[in-house]
Amino acid sequence: MLKLAAKRFVSMILIMVTVSFALFVLFEHDKLAVAGKVLGPYSSEQQRLIWLDENGYDAPFVARYAEWLGELVQGDFGTSIELNVPVADVLWPRLGNTAILAAVVFAVMVPLSLMLGVLAGLREASFRDRTISIISVITTSVPEFASATLLTAVFVFWLGWLPGTSAMSAGFRWAEVILPAAVLVIYDFGYVTRMTRAAMIDVMTSDYVRTAILKGLPYQRVVFRHALRNALIAPFTVIVLQMNWLLSGVIIVEVFFAYKGFGKLLLDAALFGDLYVIEACTLIAVLVAVVSQFISDVGYMVLNPRIRFDKVRA
Repeated sequence: MLKLAAKRFVSMILIMVTVSFALFVLFEHDKLAVAGKVLGPYSSEQQRLIWLDENGYDAPFVARYAEWLGELVQGDFGTSIELNVPVADVLWPRLGNTAILAAVVFAVMVPLSLMLGVLAGLREASFRDRTISIISVITTSVPEFASATLLTAVFVFWLGWLPGTSAMSAGFRWAEVILPAAVLVIYDFGYVTRMTRAAMIDVMTSDYVRTAILKGLPYQRVVFRHALRNALIAPFTVIVLQMNWLLSGVIIVEVFFAYKGFGKLLLDAALFGDLYVIEACTLIAVLVAVVSQFISDVGYMVLNPRIRFDKVRA
């Protein structure tokens, strides 16, 4: 297992290096365009050439990439063109805000979706199963902006219980996290619920579960000690991969509620053309995607010993 994990880790590093090189080529191969972004569209060519010389852009391409990569490893992402501050000073607080939002979503969504998926899978085609399945399909099919509008109309304008924006202008407040988190939970829990239901149905109809029940083992013991662990393998991989979606795929929610998170930072940088912020956000998003995939693969091997045995035998 350690060898397989080491191989996955090496492939993760190779992916990050490849993506970083492609990103550097895409954004910084045209040096005059980079200088134009920094100095503005009305800067002269002479001003741009002077700026390039002062910032080391006259060095060979490979040397510039190596220096850029070394600065990234040290946490130096450059200076934001729009805000004129180090990118790291903006990136890490925004990333922390999105991490708080993601933690709240996971804390609610994971237990809720697993519980409902298991309850539905234990009684396939029953009224309970059909009810949970219908709710899951409906919530997953409703886009985030629609559920955000509905929740705002009810809890902000009608009942007046919650604030309509989550800009945290007066400091961090948990009340401003509720609506963004609720929108994400409503959209995402149905998908995980249906995955858990399908896995639970597959396990409950397997031969070893039927044999255990026929031998007279208590039904609850069969479910919790034999069926549940195998049924949670597929949902586990899906839940871990939601980390990437919660990082960069929540732009609509963060913009709707003015939540100062990673997704809104990426959108603002893209609209303004702040290439250093775009580079940093892209690399962070890819890193989270690769790390979540690594955790998913390792966790899958831990939960399913047959995968480890088949890999070693192969």
